Amino acid sequence: MLNFLKRTKKQEYKNKTSYRDFVHKINFGNHIGMNNDYNSLSNEGYKNNVIVFRSVNMVASSVASINMYLYTTIDGTRIRNKDHYLNGLLRKPNQTMSFVNFLSIATHYYLISGNVYIFTIRNKNGTPVELHILRPDRVKISYDNERDLFYYEYTVDGSIIKIIVDKKKPNQDILHIKTFNPLNDLYGCSSIEAAKYSIEQHNQANEWNTSMLRNAGRPSGALVHSSGNISDEQYIRLKEQINEYYTGASNAGRPILLEGGLDWREMSLSPKDMDYIECKNSAARDIALAIGVPPQLLGIPGDNHYANLVETRIALWEQTVLPIFETIMSNLNNWLNPYIGKEHNLGYNRDEIEVLKLKRDNLWKYVQDATFMTINEKREMFALQPIEGGNKI
Repeated sequence: MLNFLKRTKKQEYKNKTSYRDFVHKINFGNHIGMNNDYNSLSNEGYKNNVIVFRSVNMVASSVASINMYLYTTIDGTRIRNKDHYLNGLLRKPNQTMSFVNFLSIATHYYLISGNVYIFTIRNKNGTPVELHILRPDRVKISYDNERDLFYYEYTVDGSIIKIIVDKKKPNQDILHIKTFNPLNDLYGCSSIEAAKYSIEQHNQANEWNTSMLRNAGRPSGALVHSSGNISDEQYIRLKEQINEYYTGASNAGRPILLEGGLDWREMSLSPKDMDYIECKNSAARDIALAIGVPPQLLGIPGDNHYANLVETRIALWEQTVLPIFETIMSNLNNWLNPYIGKEHNLGYNRDEIEVLKLKRDNLWKYVQDATFMTINEKREMFALQPIEGGNKI
């Protein structure tokens, strides 16, 4: 067994067998920040914004709920293969997670950072036996023009593991799934990065609301002296008294005692004047739009273009969930084909998705009632084999 993290600080890695030390570092290593933007999006966006958190988790849990199967094509017929060794990876990609967790984490990284890095561990025969997801902020990509090689450097606990990607070889140890980025050839663009200003606006609206509650739910006022000025000693004493006795939720409603010549004047600044509620809802809708979640599913009020909740959920699946799932699946197919053979492909059964049942039932009824189609034409629409005598209307 190879122990990679006990070598030098910087090393080139060639995958030959399974190793537990590296797996331990992947899952439990200390954070070594590489991308401040990713940290900012994770903290201010995902961790501290309820709309981002709920939207990302909704999409990720939906993607992870789809069953992925291995199919084999024999003489033009595509059948599900239950005996292939890859089925073991589709149940348990590594020792610490199920494939449901694997897909969920991959989707989280895809939305938050725009990058998913999947690393495979192979046995002595070169067969993939484990799949691991690397944290995006720990990965740095470099390119060697002279050797035409990519280097994926994974940094954890002060150690750098360099994974080589040679485009001339079919088998690669790392898969990089990324979104389109118009300004960067190596890294993808985060979905929530597009909503950065809306996230800041939504967070500031929450901070404003919290500050209002801490000040007894009303705007602050001003102390005005009848003579127009007070001494420095009076000013310091008044400031200390206000901070000590009249600030904070525990002091809400406490009457203020004024000395001679002082008058309290409210500064009337209402939430309506600030358009606080609509500003917050508008920012929330923009965040949901960037991630691809209909605002109705998040409880955000506003205009909608869906007849009911069922159609809203169908829109979420068809426009967001399935495209992300198929992106991950197609990349896995291209990456694993050199290992498992072109006759084997990953796929899924769309008929198993309960959300799409209504639309599917409507399509079946439409095809069944169509009087201008032959039986075989109807069967072809549902990927069924033709039958004898089925070419008649």
